[in-house]
Amino acid sequence: MNGVLRWMNQSLISNSQFPITLQHHRLTPKLDLGFIQRIYTGDRSMSIPQITEFTIRRHANTKSFQRGEAYYEAGAVHTVTQRGHLLQAEVAGTEARPYHVNLSFDSSGLTSANCTCAYNFDGWCKHIIATMLVCVRDSESIEQRPTLEQLLNRLDNIQTQRLLQELVKEYPLLIEAIDRHVGWMTNPIVEQTSIKPLRHRSIDPAPFRRQVRQIIRDAVRYFEEGGEEDPIAEELVSVVQTAVAFSERGEGENAIAILEAITFTCVENWDDIADYGAENDEIVGELNEAWCEAILTAELTPEEKVDIQINLEAWQDEWNADFGLVMEALRQGWDYPPLVQVLQGNITERGAWEEDVPDYADDLALIRLKILERQERYQEYLYLAEAEGQTQQYLTMLGRLGRVEEAVDAAQTQMNSIEEAFALAKALSEQGALQQSLDIAQSGLNLPGNCQYELGIWTSDLAVELGNSEAALLAIKAAFQVKPSFVDYEKMAELAGENWETVKTDLLRIIRTYSGWGTESAKVDIFLHEGLIDDAIAIASELSSYYSELIHRVMNAAIPHNPTWVIANARRRAEKIMDGGKAEYYYYAVEWLKKVRAAYLESGKKADWLSYRESLMQTHARKRKLMGMLQQKDME
Repeated sequence: MNGVLRWMNQSLISNSQFPITLQHHRLTPKLDLGFIQRIYTGDRSMSIPQITEFTIRRHANTKSFQRGEAYYEAGAVHTVTQRGHLLQAEVAGTEARPYHVNLSFDSSGLTSANCTCAYNFDGWCKHIIATMLVCVRDSESIEQRPTLEQLLNRLDNIQTQRLLQELVKEYPLLIEAIDRHVGWMTNPIVEQTSIKPLRHRSIDPAPFRRQVRQIIRDAVRYFEEGGEEDPIAEELVSVVQTAVAFSERGEGENAIAILEAITFTCVENWDDIADYGAENDEIVGELNEAWCEAILTAELTPEEKVDIQINLEAWQDEWNADFGLVMEALRQGWDYPPLVQVLQGNITERGAWEEDVPDYADDLALIRLKILERQERYQEYLYLAEAEGQTQQYLTMLGRLGRVEEAVDAAQTQMNSIEEAFALAKALSEQGALQQSLDIAQSGLNLPGNCQYELGIWTSDLAVELGNSEAALLAIKAAFQVKPSFVDYEKMAELAGENWETVKTDLLRIIRTYSGWGTESAKVDIFLHEGLIDDAIAIASELSSYYSELIHRVMNAAIPHNPTWVIANARRRAEKIMDGGKAEYYYYAVEWLKKVRAAYLESGKKADWLSYRESLMQTHARKRKLMGMLQQKDME
């Protein structure tokens, strides 16, 4: 058992996933080391973090929240369990098997939320929302279960071996991960004939070469079967992240050994997939940064640097890749004179460069900053960030070090984007400097950038915490201007109090003139809430039937207000489906016709409805499935 725990510990330190890929679809279980890590390291006394429904709404669009709440109320969330830092749930859905939801958290709150469904749009899916609502409204139903450590502690060595054998039977590719981890634990040094081993190297690169070869073979098979998407980038990047994890632990030599194995094997076998149009841009970009960090982490002799340079130059030519960032890191190391001067606080206009600044200068600076932070060389970090124009990193580090006044003063002249303001505001908040954090956040809302909505919501919550309703309202309004939301609209009504009518007028002006994509639901929600049926009709009239659920809602509201529009719009949509003659879509046509019928009846024109229905039955008499639907009692 101790061997298994050591293997798990080694995996946890690397903070990576099993570098294998199981052929699966969204309902097939997939082993995930991050998942195992969260169970294994779970604090048995960890309580579920306090999460409000407002927090849930902020992470979901209106439609997803409504559907998630419906799933919760229908009892679709089954078998909710907690294992330390991890909450798991099964949620019944449209597939035969339930979807699986994983929620990870720590002492500060929720850290991740994942679901096996295919939803990949704005915010959390309905299954995550339904599970979160269980946490908020029915937390006593959550079953406490043991962590992985507790489970393994029940087993002796023979039982543990039997467990692993059974797992390999269920997940055959797991043997590759076990092989690799056993190699790490026993630390054999296997030399590669074309690459000289570095000192202090304790990793066996052979399993990584085998893994990359298998990924490429699987990709070839995928292309031969007619696949067109890129099947390997994500998997290769996952392997590269294993090397990054070694660098982050200060084991640069082992990281280089892994990267040599990955790069060598990619170059050697890439022609097999290049014939199918596979491109190497993404993996080369990941390798560039990983190599750079490993080289700047390792202690290399001049001879070792030469060996690495020779290999990189050869791979660069053969693979048609650009390893300029790596070459520069290899050339400079930490002894590059301009860099040494900067780290001593001697900053000039040229920063850490003596020649023209290359395009990858920012990438190199960020990697150096990552290493300096890891080594707790904070003053050198600040010098380099200032010299290289990394304002966000500079201001944030000042805040994290508790140098609040210095950070605020620097922000007055150096802060140029919303992203920089957001990062600094969060850093100051973590230091307890809440008023300074609010001031910075409010200033940031007037700067250019791409996270105005996120900063606006965050600032509003902070202002509420500080009892500043006026600032909270202004901040959430700034968020609303770039991403209208019914949830935020309701929140502003609460914050505005007696001034709501004035604020509402301004918000309705914003919503009427907003032309961004993806806000149709928010607009309809707001207009229907305010009884502005004509505004809602104007939106629904322009929507395709893909938005049928939203259009139906508008029609339901419009039937007593404007039945003529409902009749014309719903008839047009239904007739298009019926004329198309595809039986599998007749159900949708009948749903539109039900709106037509309701509007006719509301207008006191039942005879007109029956006449129209009769004409449809004559026109489509040969469509038996449709005839059966039209003859149902609720269509008379």
